[in-house]
Amino acid sequence: MISVEDALEHILGFCSVLSPELKPISGALGQILAEDIVGRFDMPRWDNSAMDGYAVRANDIKAATNQSPTVLKVVGKIAAGDVPHRTVESGTAIRIMTGAPIPTMADVVVPFEDTDELERKSGTEIGIHLPVPPGSNIRVQGTDIKMGQTIIDRSKVLKAADIGILASLGYSEVQVVKRPTVGILATGDELLDPKKTLEPGKIYNSNSYSIAAAVQASGGIPWMLGIANDTWQSIGAMLDKGIEHADILITTAGVSKGDYDLVKNVLAEYGKIELWSVRMRPAKPLAFGLLNAPEGRRMPILGLPGNPVSALIAFEQFGRPTLRKMMGFVNNGRPRVQAILEDPIVNLDGRRQYARVIITKREDTYYARLTGDQASHILTSMSLANGLAICPEETPRKEIGETIDVEMLEWPVGYA
Repeated sequence: MISVEDALEHILGFCSVLSPELKPISGALGQILAEDIVGRFDMPRWDNSAMDGYAVRANDIKAATNQSPTVLKVVGKIAAGDVPHRTVESGTAIRIMTGAPIPTMADVVVPFEDTDELERKSGTEIGIHLPVPPGSNIRVQGTDIKMGQTIIDRSKVLKAADIGILASLGYSEVQVVKRPTVGILATGDELLDPKKTLEPGKIYNSNSYSIAAAVQASGGIPWMLGIANDTWQSIGAMLDKGIEHADILITTAGVSKGDYDLVKNVLAEYGKIELWSVRMRPAKPLAFGLLNAPEGRRMPILGLPGNPVSALIAFEQFGRPTLRKMMGFVNNGRPRVQAILEDPIVNLDGRRQYARVIITKREDTYYARLTGDQASHILTSMSLANGLAICPEETPRKEIGETIDVEMLEWPVGYA
């Protein structure tokens, strides 16, 4: 058996960042940018109004007061999207809406609320109640983006504001690192798809669905290949199907030492198994290898255990970091916190234990309590958990009140 760190380093060493793809910006959220984004023009493109109000000359209203407003002649109106054709001469004003271009010679916008617009009926004159410094309420051209400036660096994870920037600059598509297509194969004669009627001796295939959901949550594209029987021919046929179009394959079950655990044997025929068996609980049985794929490619394949909790925890430790590396992420791990145990954790056999815990935060301190039975078939223990408490290999027991490292699956209510 090898350590979790050695296994992960070994797996990541065989996996590369995928090639870029051109993607509509509406579908690129959360992907890694594969090109520098440069300003195609200034933003704002022109000086424009930050308020609904009146574009005037600051010098005209420097003596304005509430008691003695400065009265100006209104010579026009500019809405957002209009192009101004009139100049603001001394003694005049132009009614202007937010976002509209500033007309020539105007150097300030006076908001409606600082005028007597409501008292005037004709709309041909306006009284200004107070002086406003030059430049007030004007968005100056290029204050956000300069033409030719690098706005978003390649390798950034695109977030909502970045998508808005791309749209504002006229990018309808963008180069991003491809999301991996993940072929997911469940194995076992006992498995049935949930759409079918349950039969004696059978169980529903939960692993394909939980792993597919975990792949999707990690940013990958899940492709459920189906259920393979415990025969060489069935497993091989499913692998042939996945090798054609996936970027990586994930199997569940068939990697232990039972009579019908054939997956690792079939994998050895299709390529090379690089490792199996990791010093951790749950999820000790693990296989990783490279399959011979078309065009000389070597496709990574990760064989997860069959117990549902083991499969998910193995995916967390090895599958998720692998997918994130393939998508170009630099930080592949989950965030960790230290928490005070509210239940003891017993480590029976010198393997690193990942205990499913519920993390709460009280007065700036995290507390961890077990989700209940920690057996590897208790899937509800993963449903309840928002963290995995890590009991080190050399620690036989962690007591109530001791501090423990916790890998966060999601943040508790009240996290700040």
